[in-house]
Amino acid sequence: MERAKVVKEELQDLDTRFLAVYVEAKNSCMIMLSESEDKLGTLAIAVPKAKDTIGAATSSVLLGDKNMISARMFAEYVASKKGKIAMVSVYLDKIGEIQAQEFFMHLIDRLIKSESQKEPTAT
Repeated sequence: MERAKVVKEELQDLDTRFLAVYVEAKNSCMIMLSESEDKLGTLAIAVPKAKDTIGAATSSVLLGDKNMISARMFAEYVASKKGKIAMVSVYLDKIGEIQAQEFFMHLIDRLIKSESQKEPTAT
């Protein structure tokens, strides 16, 4: 039986480290997006639409309210891309939510592309 895949990505911009941890199981995936260090932030869950229905994934915020827009937007995006239940956490301390969205979207796209890797070795 196959275990969950875990991928970590980061990028540096605006003198800040933007971090992402991706965990994918058979029926779901979770991404923690954060600034400077891995932390749980505002958490949203999204369920993809059935294949024969029109529309985007539906989402709800489970925890927090500071970065609700980003958490829901990214959860819906990942659920639609992967066709699975998606949970996305967004933690920001100094950088604004709108400013961080571009960096987090880049990280999410990198994570989805590199999902075939298993526990990458630290560099």
